Amino acid sequence: MEDGLRKVDLHMHTAVSDGTDTPEELLTKVKGAGISFFSVTDHDAVRAGQLIRPLLSEKDPRFIPGVEFSCRDETGKCHILGYGFDPDHAAMQGLIKHGHDLRMQKAAARLDFLKSEFGFTFPEEEIEWLLTLDNPGKPHIGNLMVKYGYAQTMKAAIRDYINRIRFAEQHICPKEAIEGILAGGGIPVLAHPFYGSGDELILGEEMEARLRRLMGFGLCGVEAFYSGFSSKLRRDALDLAEKYGLYVTAGSDYHGANKLVKLGDTGLDSVSEYPEGLRRFLSVFLP
Repeated sequence: MEDGLRKVDLHMHTAVSDGTDTPEELLTKVKGAGISFFSVTDHDAVRAGQLIRPLLSEKDPRFIPGVEFSCRDETGKCHILGYGFDPDHAAMQGLIKHGHDLRMQKAAARLDFLKSEFGFTFPEEEIEWLLTLDNPGKPHIGNLMVKYGYAQTMKAAIRDYINRIRFAEQHICPKEAIEGILAGGGIPVLAHPFYGSGDELILGEEMEARLRRLMGFGLCGVEAFYSGFSSKLRRDALDLAEKYGLYVTAGSDYHGANKLVKLGDTGLDSVSEYPEGLRRFLSVFLP
């Protein structure tokens, strides 16, 4: 079991969603980083995993199929990770199509909003390119704004302009995501559990109530190790996982050049630190 653990990163993105590495490039970087257990969790998409799996040999890092769904309901925003599902299952395909359709609608609406509110326009070929992407998101539009001089940085473009348009009625509900992942034979996990909308932090009793609510839908785990967490947040997440018997995962949320996050940066540095919940999670995918 110890040999099967070592360095783990179960949360990363490719250019299939809003990362900048191709799936093939990401696999090369995973190997170079000494990661032995990894998952690609693109937003509302599984194509990267389908491209990576045929490239793996028995000597390569162990791969777990993954996905990340951006969710919202009356209690607010959260992200649900799915692991180990059958990507061809009807429930998963339905979720992925729903997420993709929403992203395409939002991309078109954001472009219209930027044009009508600020006069920001882009060449037709750029818009055609954007709308042919698997899952165009805010970083893609933000980078276009930087390219054409409408913002200094991608983050500034998102903060100062793109985030001004809201989509209150267009979302995947966490219940829908969790139940779809379970139906596909997967394990649903709450990503970076303390993060809400924008800079919102959900802590204490509010966090525990949110977790219990999601568990009522079938949530099985929490991402207790995350690149943006302090040691206290990690400890709080681990305490909740232990209290409720949940799986634990560890992820960097690597996006390539679109985020200042290093591959493998999860806050979990040695096998001796692996909590029981993470060992149980990984054991599901070990021979």
